[in-house]
Amino acid sequence: MRVLSLFLALWMTAAAQVAPMLNLVVVEGEGAVNNVRQRTAREPVVQVQDENHKPVAGAIVVFTLPSNGAGGVFANGAKTLTMTTDNQGQAVARGLKPNGIKGQYQIRVNASHNGQTASVSITQTNAILSASGAAAGGGISGKLIAVLAVVGAAAAGGAYYATHNGGNTPATAAPPSVTITAGTGAVGPPR
Repeated sequence: MRVLSLFLALWMTAAAQVAPMLNLVVVEGEGAVNNVRQRTAREPVVQVQDENHKPVAGAIVVFTLPSNGAGGVFANGAKTLTMTTDNQGQAVARGLKPNGIKGQYQIRVNASHNGQTASVSITQTNAILSASGAAAGGGISGKLIAVLAVVGAAAAGGAYYATHNGGNTPATAAPPSVTITAGTGAVGPPR
């Protein structure tokens, strides 16, 4: 009987020492691609939840950006931003501005409430984007490819006509010459 009493006492002590858990869920911003050219970014949003997955209002949430490399700053120019969760348990990292460095980076998020803590990382990427939102690169633009295709088709059609016009051209006449000149390519936003 004494062994059973000792076992129950130990079990109750262990159960009392298990602290409630805090959960941190990324609501928005994971995998976002930020426009370095326009200095616009997707603002991260997290939700703090208790062990029953209910929102926790009044939790302190700290967003931390990398100190070097790809990343950014918050509206006040700092690398960290501290927010308090609203009634839905959410905190928004408002005012995030990407820096001019292209690449992937992690936003570290830490939450605390009544002695409980939780953390999560949000991955985002800084890229140079065109006005359409597509990544701008040094390749040939769609407009240039279309123009070259039309010019090439016109030249082929002219050559075919010159050699197959039904005998209207004397055999001694030289076929008309066709010159194709590629223009200069340009990379930039659509016009």
